[in-house]
Amino acid sequence: MRAIKLVVLIASIATLTACGSLVKRAEYDQTVAELRDTDANLAAEDARLGAASDSLRGQIQQMEYQMTQLTENLQSTFSGYDAQIAQLQGRIRVDMTAHFAVNKTDLRDQDKEALREFSNTIADFHPNILITVEGFTDPSGSAEYNKWLGLERAKAVRSYLISSGLSADKVRAVSYGEDKERQVTPGATGETGSANRRVALVIDYVVS
Repeated sequence: MRAIKLVVLIASIATLTACGSLVKRAEYDQTVAELRDTDANLAAEDARLGAASDSLRGQIQQMEYQMTQLTENLQSTFSGYDAQIAQLQGRIRVDMTAHFAVNKTDLRDQDKEALREFSNTIADFHPNILITVEGFTDPSGSAEYNKWLGLERAKAVRSYLISSGLSADKVRAVSYGEDKERQVTPGATGETGSANRRVALVIDYVVS
C-alpha cells in the first residue's frame, strides 16, 4: 500500500513538472528520495514490530504450555489430598481446606506432607514461578482480628514452604481474613466453618 502511494506521489510531482509548475528538478529528486526513505523506514518498523509480535506470541504459547504441565503435575501430586486445583488466566490456584483449628495459626501435621510435596514439585520442575499464600478465617471475631489471623496463617505456610526448599523471594503472604466473597461456607463458624479456615496457594508463572 505504501509503495502504491509512493508511485502516486511521484507521478503527481512529475505531472506538475510537465505542466510547467515551478517545481525544480532538484526539488523533485529530493522529494522522491525523502519519500523513498520514509517508505523504507516504515517497512523496517513493520518488520521490527512483526518480529516482536512473533516473539511475544511464542512466549505466551510457552507460558500456556508450561502452565498446563504444572497443573497436571500438581493434580497428580495432590490427588490423595484434600485440595482443589484450578487453572485461571495466567494463574493456578490450589485451595487446601480446613488447615487450621479455631483461633490457631500453627500447621497441623497432616497438612505438612502436602505442603512438602508442593514445594518439591515446584523446586524440582518449575523454578520460575511466584507463589502467593493467601490466608483466610471464618467470620467469628472482629474483622481486624481476622485480618491479622489470616496473615499469621499465611506466614506459617510461607515459612514452611521456604523451609521445604522454596526461595524466600518467590513466596509472599497475604490475608483476606473473613472476606465474605471468599468464604467457602458463607457465615459458618466453629466445626461447620472449618472450610473457611484455610490457605490458598496462587501461582503466577514467569517465563524465563
